[in-house]
Amino acid sequence: MFAYPKQAEVNRPLPKNKIYEHAKPSRAVRNHFVKQVAEIVWKYKLSPETINLPARQGVEEIQIFEIALRTPELGEDVLRAIDKAIPSPIVFDLVFDGRIRTTAAYKRPSEGDSSRSVVDAYFETAWKPAAAARPPLPLALDLAGLYEQMLCDLMAVPRRPAEPLRPYVERVNLIRTKLAECVRLETRIKREVQFNRKVELNAQLRLRRAELADLRKP
Repeated sequence: MFAYPKQAEVNRPLPKNKIYEHAKPSRAVRNHFVKQVAEIVWKYKLSPETINLPARQGVEEIQIFEIALRTPELGEDVLRAIDKAIPSPIVFDLVFDGRIRTTAAYKRPSEGDSSRSVVDAYFETAWKPAAAARPPLPLALDLAGLYEQMLCDLMAVPRRPAEPLRPYVERVNLIRTKLAECVRLETRIKREVQFNRKVELNAQLRLRRAELADLRKP
């Protein structure tokens, strides 16, 4: 969540049917749009023309969309539909009940087809008061560098020195996977009644925790 420059302001409503036309979402996803989304507003466009940073590495523009929610939760399938409909990277500000949170996925051109985008997992901040002070945009030499810093601001795991963005994202995703595996194993251990099986599950849990510790090393 940043204080975006006035010259980058667009402030234009984005009709849901425009998303439907380009993303072709399923009926279930459309239902999520109806039940969870009150309004989508294209708030800002960060581009060479609006913030005087050159495009680089496929990042020609960065869009900032504000989504007014009907519910405190928004399905990831809704975000993916919007990301599918809009080719450039998007940072979403979600607004509900006087609070705001920011979410975005690492979005990059497909290696097999440069006309298509690959959308990775989503990262998000905690909810904050909508009126809270916002920091200025990070300093960057180009739009790719700005996008990278904006994404990193959403990730809870510290970045290693000189770690490229893509391996960093992959490492954070792997940490998420290992954490989920630990939770599942802990649940199974509590329910298991056979001693030998409990020993096996505890060994697996120790291994996952060791892998997590390694992934979290600075």
